[in-house]
Amino acid sequence: MKMNVIFNFIQEICGTGSVTPKAQRSEVRGAARWVRLGLTGSLVLLVMLVVAAGSADAKVFYSRSEALELAFPKADRVEDHTYILSDAQVARIEILARSTLPTRLVKLYTGWKGDRVIGYAFIDSHTVRTLPEAFLVVLSPEGVVRTLRVLAFHEPIDYLPNTRWYAQFDHKALGAPLRVGGDIHGIVGATLSTRATTRGVRRALAFYEVLVENGP
Repeated sequence: MKMNVIFNFIQEICGTGSVTPKAQRSEVRGAARWVRLGLTGSLVLLVMLVVAAGSADAKVFYSRSEALELAFPKADRVEDHTYILSDAQVARIEILARSTLPTRLVKLYTGWKGDRVIGYAFIDSHTVRTLPEAFLVVLSPEGVVRTLRVLAFHEPIDYLPNTRWYAQFDHKALGAPLRVGGDIHGIVGATLSTRATTRGVRRALAFYEVLVENGP
């Protein structure tokens, strides 16, 4: 049962529907094709989500669709657009985010109410220690963090910060320091988790700056 949940979660992030256990081998072959395209970062993390599913500590809290419904409860529709970043975009985003990008592939979700944009969201998938985490960063139309929602966490649950800690990112913009030990409080025993999350939020804000505020 847990494996089915993980595969469906992975396919929702990729935007290609659900996956049954019988499709596991074809998904691995599909991942190899992405590797040849140079889009290895996000897929490696997705494969790690599958491997992590066997762990007793593996937790999937929300599917992509569930998280987007919570992110944009007043939206008439949520549209998604996938970008393959250029060299110039990668360089600019890495400067703004103060970290390297794990992949050139970025999916932007836009919530609409009629003809008005009511917000944006990005899913960030990354390795915490040796296992992955995925969370949804929801931004206002002006590029300010509204909320952060953890979708999946495969490290031991003791390393997962509480809701109050994640709430520190609310109302943060790209101009904020966004530094653990500075404007973001650290957690004893969960240093890698807090740093990985902070980097992910900075990436989402940098994506907004480059792809939305100064988009192609």
